[in-house]
Amino acid sequence: MQKNIEIMSPVGSYESLMGAIQAGANSVYFGIEKLNMRAKSSINFKLEDIEKIVKICKKFKVKTYLTLNVVIYDKELEDMKIIVNSAKKNGIDAIIASDMAVINYSISQNMPVHISTQVNITNIESVKFYSKFSDVMVMARELNLEQIKNITDEIKKQKIKGISGKNVKIEIFIHGALCMAVSGKCYLSLHENNFSANRGNCLQTCRKSYIVTEKETNYQLEIDNEYIMSPKDLCTIDFLDKILDTGVSVLKIEGRARSPEYVKFVTKSYVEAINLIKNGNFNEEKFKILKENLKKVFNRGFWGGYYMGKKIGEWSDTYGSKAKTKKFYIGKGKNYFKKIKVAEFLLQAGDLKVGDEILITGPTTGVINTKVKEIRVNLEKTKIAKKGEICSIAIEKTVRASDKLYIIK
Repeated sequence: MQKNIEIMSPVGSYESLMGAIQAGANSVYFGIEKLNMRAKSSINFKLEDIEKIVKICKKFKVKTYLTLNVVIYDKELEDMKIIVNSAKKNGIDAIIASDMAVINYSISQNMPVHISTQVNITNIESVKFYSKFSDVMVMARELNLEQIKNITDEIKKQKIKGISGKNVKIEIFIHGALCMAVSGKCYLSLHENNFSANRGNCLQTCRKSYIVTEKETNYQLEIDNEYIMSPKDLCTIDFLDKILDTGVSVLKIEGRARSPEYVKFVTKSYVEAINLIKNGNFNEEKFKILKENLKKVFNRGFWGGYYMGKKIGEWSDTYGSKAKTKKFYIGKGKNYFKKIKVAEFLLQAGDLKVGDEILITGPTTGVINTKVKEIRVNLEKTKIAKKGEICSIAIEKTVRASDKLYIIK
C-alpha cells in the first residue's frame, strides 16, 4: 500500500467544494463552462471562479485539478488555451486531459497534466508512452485489480518516471456512476439527439427503459426489471483494502453533477475507511455501516465494477436514484448568533419538528447534517415550527443568511 493515499472529490458548486473539504478530501476536480465531460449535466464554474477556488483550497491544503477532457475542435483551440493559461496563472495543480491538443499546449506552458480515463490506458507500454507527458494517469475502468497491480509493479520494476522525473502515479475510480461504454467513446446520445457524450453533452439515453421489437413480425418484448444499458453505480468500500494493496496512489470519486451532501457523505465514508485500514482496524461490520451510509445519498444501486474480475456489468432495475433518504427544502437562513451558537431560519415551504433530521447547505457553509433537539419561536420553546414562522435552533457551525434548510426523510 502507498504511504500517502490521495482521495480526490468531485465538485460542481461551492457547496460541494466546501463539503469535500469538510469531509477530508486531499484534492478536488472541477470543470469550467463547456470544455469538460460534465458540461451539460452539472452547473459548471466560470473562468473567473478559478482564482477563488484555488484560494479556498490552498487555505485548506487541498490540491485542485481542472478537467479539460473533451474532444477539442479547431474553433475551440483558443478557448482551450485561455482556460489553460488561467489555470497556470492561478495555481491549479494539474489539468485532466485526453485530447493531445490540450496535453501538448499544457506542457508548452509548464502546466502539469493528468491523463484522463478517456484515453483508455490498459497496459504498461501505454503508461511508458504517456509518461513523456504526465506524472499521473487514470486507468481504464474495465481493468481488474490483478491487471492494475501488474502495472504498478512494472512501474517500480522498470523505474518508469513521469515528465517531471518523479515516479508515475496510478489513479483509479472508486465510487460513482458507471457508463455502459466503460472507458470508451459513447455515441448513443449523439446518434439519437445530436448531443455528443464525448463533448460533455450526454443526455443519458442509456439510462431509460426500452422495448425490443422483432422487425419481421413486429413482436415486442419489454425488458423486465432491468434498465439494460444503465449500469449500477460503482462502490468499492467492501474491498477497499484490496484496492490499496494494488499500489495505486490516487482514489477518485465520480459525481460532479451530484449534490453537495453526496460529495460530503461519500468522501467522508472513504476517508474513514482508509483510516480504518491504515490503523489495522479493517472490520467487516464497520465497513457494512459505511456502505449503508453511502446508500442514503444518490445511487442507482451498487456493484464492484470490473475490479474483482467480473466479465459483464450489473444493471439498474429502476430509473434514477435508489437513495434511502430524500431531502425536502423547507426554508433559508436568516441570522446566526455565534456566542450562543443558534441559527435562525425562515420556514418557507414546510414545518420543522423536534427530532427531524436536517441538512443545511451554502457556498461558504458547505454541508451540515444534524438532528433538531430544540426549537424556539419568539424565544419560546415549541415542538413544532410552522410554515411561515421564523424559528431558532442550536447549530454548532456557523450558518449564513440564504443558506438552504432541508428536512431529510
